[in-house]
Amino acid sequence: MSDPATFFVPPRSAYTAQVPKLFSMTMKENILFGLAKDQHALERALHIAVLERDIAVFVHGVEQRIGVRGVRLSGGQVQRVAVVARMFLRDAALLVFDDISSALDAETEQQLWERLFARQSEVACLVVSHQRTVLERANHIIVLKRWNQKERLRNCYNPRRNFDGYGHATMMRK
Repeated sequence: MSDPATFFVPPRSAYTAQVPKLFSMTMKENILFGLAKDQHALERALHIAVLERDIAVFVHGVEQRIGVRGVRLSGGQVQRVAVVARMFLRDAALLVFDDISSALDAETEQQLWERLFARQSEVACLVVSHQRTVLERANHIIVLKRWNQKERLRNCYNPRRNFDGYGHATMMRK
């Protein structure tokens, strides 16, 4: 990478904040966000985002209107629509996630990370998280305390290590 300023912008990278933004449109419109993608690409993104069961219960499926800021969705659904499904349609080389699983139940979180990690050969991911399910699979872990780097770990996650009270930036490479 010769110039980080030109790499860390769309479409080469995709970022999602911890507090995602949704609009008073359908779920499909919120996910596509102006992109022209085929049905297969949309279904793939919905699968990775673990949204199949959610969509199955909506009367209008992906055409369901979700209300202002997604008020008709749970916090976990909002994160998965705004974060994961949107990002996976962008064909970015780097995905940056800021604690995207904080509003998810344990089962959905596990499925989400498994599906994300299954794509590891396709994209690089930078994940800010304190979730052990993320740390277990990281190639690199940067341990932060009050946003100062405390240590850098490489391929050496230890499940007995106490990371409580620390923030983490993890990197899964291609």
